[in-house]
Amino acid sequence: MPPSTLRASGLPRDTSGPVVATGYATRLSDGRLQCDACPRSCRLHEGQRGLCFVRARQDDRIVLTSYGRSSGFHVDPIEKKPLNHFLPGTGVLSFGTAGCNLSCRFCQNWDISKSRETDTLAHAASPERLARTAMESGCRSVAFTYNDPVVFQEYAVDVAEACREIGIRSVAVTAGYHGRRARRDFYRWMDAANVDLKGFTEAFYRRLCGGALQPVLETLLYIRQETHVWLEITTLLIPGENDSDAELDRLTGWVAGHLGPETPVHFTAFHPDWMMRDRPPTPPATLHRARRIALGNGLRFSYTGNIRNEEGGTTFCSGCGTALVVRNGYDIREWRLAEGGRCCRCEAVCPGVFESHPGPR
Repeated sequence: MPPSTLRASGLPRDTSGPVVATGYATRLSDGRLQCDACPRSCRLHEGQRGLCFVRARQDDRIVLTSYGRSSGFHVDPIEKKPLNHFLPGTGVLSFGTAGCNLSCRFCQNWDISKSRETDTLAHAASPERLARTAMESGCRSVAFTYNDPVVFQEYAVDVAEACREIGIRSVAVTAGYHGRRARRDFYRWMDAANVDLKGFTEAFYRRLCGGALQPVLETLLYIRQETHVWLEITTLLIPGENDSDAELDRLTGWVAGHLGPETPVHFTAFHPDWMMRDRPPTPPATLHRARRIALGNGLRFSYTGNIRNEEGGTTFCSGCGTALVVRNGYDIREWRLAEGGRCCRCEAVCPGVFESHPGPR
């Protein structure tokens, strides 16, 4: 759902925010400038914008036009991102800007990610103000979400730096469609990420997302192998498109083999939206089937989302099977984790970022 605004935060309306030059550009022999923020590599003449709409060529440089402005703010449970192994029970200040570097026909936040209206970015929000707002709201982290932080990377990094100075953590909710150098600079400031692995074929990405699968897999491998960022994955299951047993077997087998069996995977339900209103919602049985396939391929933590299902939302100990964190939707009903994320029964460590008690919201 689109965010609502935190009225008490004192964030003013301002549609005339600054633009900042980006460091991700290559000058081509034909005079165009190539934006290197993502694998699209948009090649721009003066005055042109990239597909994301918010990165453009102005005054012979690539600039971010949405810096310092947001489409809205909302305090969410961290489980809504979804992150089940990162400070469970805590609040996160969610915010986004506008634009996106993919063109998913099933986008659930299309009114923000596909926006071409200046008024979408009506709320001025300096990095320092956002960090203070998170602290004043009782949040333990800030999430870059609603649209993909890849397209507003410079802004997100400055917010993350301001947050780190006052002990607030940073979370990326992203499709992982990132340029190599930009990716490196981005994740050194992140504490956790949920990457949307939309499907597991190049055909799916090309036909329904206007992108490619391989760069997303490279981002996932980079996060796991080159950073200390806590990683979880989400796949939105669309009936008849990416929900076959064969594709789910390949996807979960790849995650287990390349990212490790401790990587949590969330399977979430599609609802008709944007340019795919002709498809039915995902049946709960499809999510349960996907979860069984994931567990069968050795993944220890597989969840179902956008439906209420206690088993599919519960974190179980991989050592003895104890229900460690029992959830009903985003609410934590039972907690059986000791200090350090250890099972209170067998003392096996549950991977993630845990404290001895669920945090307050």
